[in-house]
Amino acid sequence: MAGLGMTGHMMAHMAAVAVAAPLIALGRPSHGGAAGAPLAWAMAEFAIVWSWHAPALRALADAHLAVALVEQALFLGVGIALWRSALAQPAAGVAALLVTSMHMTLLGVLIGLAGRPLYMMMAMHPAPGLDALADQALGGVVMLVVGGASYCLGGLWLLGTILKERRAA
Repeated sequence: MAGLGMTGHMMAHMAAVAVAAPLIALGRPSHGGAAGAPLAWAMAEFAIVWSWHAPALRALADAHLAVALVEQALFLGVGIALWRSALAQPAAGVAALLVTSMHMTLLGVLIGLAGRPLYMMMAMHPAPGLDALADQALGGVVMLVVGGASYCLGGLWLLGTILKERRAA
């Protein structure tokens, strides 16, 4: 994915965690609820996403397709688990999705505002028409807008369903 620059890299990640994962969870909810507490899945998602954005691990994924595929599979898998657990346990799910929105936004801001390229392979192959730093900044914006919005909107939607149920009771 390094050949796509940071912007393409982040678009692929967001397609997995912020688009595919919630759609899969909504389309195929686990029967009987997802195993585990939503906040535990949110912390697992945090650990996985932030770890894979450490420069050394990012370089490994950029250098080896198999490692990049493992990364994407982990992102998608933990994303589905988080969304399924949030849907199965809406009250805790609200908190989990909002916490995830915050950490996605923070990581996007840190990547976007970094004063130097963080990922050498992507810096050597920025998105077309952008220099390395502009590509990285745009990638950070993609993460904070798409990732932050997906989880925030999901949390607010769950909160709305809880409030409607309470009002109807």
